[in-house]
Amino acid sequence: MTQTRGAHLTGSVNYDDAETTMRTVAEILGGHVRRIPDGEVGKRFHWIMFQPDVLGEAQGIERVGEEPIPFGAGLDIRPLRLASGVEPAHIDLPPLGYAAAAEEAYALFTRLRQEGVIPAGTRFQVSLPTPVAVISSFFRGEDRAAFELVYADALLGELEQILEDIPHSDLAIQWDVASEMGILEGASGYGSVMDHWWTGGVLDGIAVRLAALIDSVPSEVEVGMHLCYGDAGEKHFVEPVDTANLVRVANAVIDSAARELSWLHLPVPIDRDDEAYFAPLAELDAVAELYLGLVHREDGADGARRRLAAALPALRQDIGVATECGIGRAPEGTTEGILRTHAEVAAPW
Repeated sequence: MTQTRGAHLTGSVNYDDAETTMRTVAEILGGHVRRIPDGEVGKRFHWIMFQPDVLGEAQGIERVGEEPIPFGAGLDIRPLRLASGVEPAHIDLPPLGYAAAAEEAYALFTRLRQEGVIPAGTRFQVSLPTPVAVISSFFRGEDRAAFELVYADALLGELEQILEDIPHSDLAIQWDVASEMGILEGASGYGSVMDHWWTGGVLDGIAVRLAALIDSVPSEVEVGMHLCYGDAGEKHFVEPVDTANLVRVANAVIDSAARELSWLHLPVPIDRDDEAYFAPLAELDAVAELYLGLVHREDGADGARRRLAAALPALRQDIGVATECGIGRAPEGTTEGILRTHAEVAAPW
């Protein structure tokens, strides 16, 4: 019989600072979560939207357009392009910001654990975007193919720094996979993403890239994958017909990666409490931990239980619960209620 046990946070939490995030999560969900993130506070509040400001500082990368395109928190999300005649491999990128944020938050994490706030055995979770997310969002045309490996190397450099700064037994890395789902679904804004860039089949290209990212994480470090359809304005960039494409991507990555996934997270739209949405999960390869993003702030525990009941006939393993994406952009004052819903519908570990 399938059991519902445990909860997972995909990354962002709607608090202004990491200490509030960690204390609140530990208080409400301490026995339910195996990992705690820092809430993606500061410039990471809007996920990758701070990366144009970082990359735009590099010699050889230019901002497109004369006027900034503001995106809150002082960010300028104008697209990027490679300067004429520049050899991408010779571009010296500044630190991307992920390793520095992780080092700072981990110091807080260890202090709170020493104080007994965070339970012993809990890991510190670091969520990272895929290179495809940044390349597809901020570069165009032939620049995508030319710059992808350069950015991937820089991001893996951030990962290497994180691996040096944080003991492996304390660390969990999550790869956030959103743009890839947009490409696979042919969502608006993603239709021409592959022009001058992608070679081979869409699914194969996604699987090869994601498997390489997963295999870049040492075996003693946990690694998870969060498949996502976005949450701009708490809306997906496209509503999935069912879980079929999620299962296709997950199985392809599981088959391609040399190491095992520690966990997999799949989103569940709020209006899908029908068995048809979940039916493809019967074909999902087993993973150590499977989390369904069926918690929504709008209908709380009752809605989560409806979606859970619809999912159960297709499930072949125990599951935990989550929201469908981060809750960093949820309305102010709703965070604690969202966290409590997890505990209401799933047993602790």
